[in-house]
Amino acid sequence: MRHLNAGYKLGRNTSHRRALLRNLVTSLVLEERIQTTVPKAKAIRPLAERMITLGKRGSLHARRQAAGFLLDPLAVAKLFDQLSGRFGDRAGGYTRIVKTGFRVGDNAPLAFIEFLGSEGMQAAKRKRRSERLERKAAAQKKATEDLGRKQDENKE
Repeated sequence: MRHLNAGYKLGRNTSHRRALLRNLVTSLVLEERIQTTVPKAKAIRPLAERMITLGKRGSLHARRQAAGFLLDPLAVAKLFDQLSGRFGDRAGGYTRIVKTGFRVGDNAPLAFIEFLGSEGMQAAKRKRRSERLERKAAAQKKATEDLGRKQDENKE
């Protein structure tokens, strides 16, 4: 029986598992949405929710606790400045896990884990990406036209 054995081992030793979870939670705070395997998403959910709770407390002690866990000072700043304000009136359940299918190589179940309310940020990212791709396509088209003109001039 597994009495008092909570949590996921994820096939790793303690230090590797702790480093993995810290990396994933830091990435989640910075990006607000990450894709990972379902067991990893379920393992980082309580840690991410604990970080939001620390952000909502807003004290110096809470900030130092978050800085001791998160690997990036930018993540700490974002947690306390942006994310904690978004969940000020909410009593828990700050994350959502959406299963997305299976990985091609090993058929592992994949999922997105995201903070609630991150849809606006994701839409902005998609818009910036599409604009960047359009600029790149226009530059490539112009380069091929210039190359075609130069080749025509050389033939004459």
